[in-house]
Amino acid sequence: MLVSPSGPTRPERVARGVELLTGWGLRPVPAPNVYARHGYLAGTDALRAADLNTAFADPAVRGVICTRGGYGAQRVVDAIDMAAVRRDPKVVAGFSDITALQLALWRGARLAGVHGPGAAWRDERTPLASAESLHAALTTTEPVTVRAAESEETFAVRVAGRAVGRLLGGNLCLVVASLGTPDMPDLTGAVLLLEDVQEPPYKVDRMLTQLRRAGALDGLAGVAVGQFTDCADGWEVSVADVLTERLGELGVPVLGGLPIGHGPGQLSVPVGTRAVLDADAGTLSVAPAVR
Repeated sequence: MLVSPSGPTRPERVARGVELLTGWGLRPVPAPNVYARHGYLAGTDALRAADLNTAFADPAVRGVICTRGGYGAQRVVDAIDMAAVRRDPKVVAGFSDITALQLALWRGARLAGVHGPGAAWRDERTPLASAESLHAALTTTEPVTVRAAESEETFAVRVAGRAVGRLLGGNLCLVVASLGTPDMPDLTGAVLLLEDVQEPPYKVDRMLTQLRRAGALDGLAGVAVGQFTDCADGWEVSVADVLTERLGELGVPVLGGLPIGHGPGQLSVPVGTRAVLDADAGTLSVAPAVR
């Protein structure tokens, strides 16, 4: 089922996503309020929560694909029927603001998800490789492996070593916004996935510093650094510089350059499952979110 838990979406972009999903042999069904609008939200909180709970309660629905991010998921996560989620687990795919939804589902039901493009598809940003990656993450039970790419701005962000742990996280802003809520996961022994968009280096520094001061990164096994897209500002310090400094001081393996996030060629990875981060080989391998 296609849902819009956050910002309003464009029907023409969702139509392209429906075309792709149908081509994979899936039967995408838009939720009743998928195109609702309420200012910067995709409908009122009640409507967005109702669509999520409808999807989780319907035994015919085997997966939930969010149309886009934006803002609003945190406003509805406390209204999710977690008992229904636990009775009939189904993968939830999305990224950006959907990190808040995936963190809540991990807290309430230990539900693994897929960090990947939403159904409001943009071919110019998510080409064939992105589509193939999402298809694999949604429909196969094989591990997903993503390799660091030299073309990514964060490629130089690296601390040698190998880390094994559950992959948790996603969008940096939403991880930080979860501090102090029940949804902030215990990252002890975990591999933390981080990506973001349009956040200047000093703000990335501030968010990482807040996570460190809050003790959220204590006991972390490693960090998988995705795309930090359009994060430059007028200062001479780059976002890669900030990530190298603030993450390099943690004393754990760090692998940057992963094409995961808001940038061109975005790839999909499961979240909430076991991951192996090999900074020496430049790979992140993650166990599937589907069974």
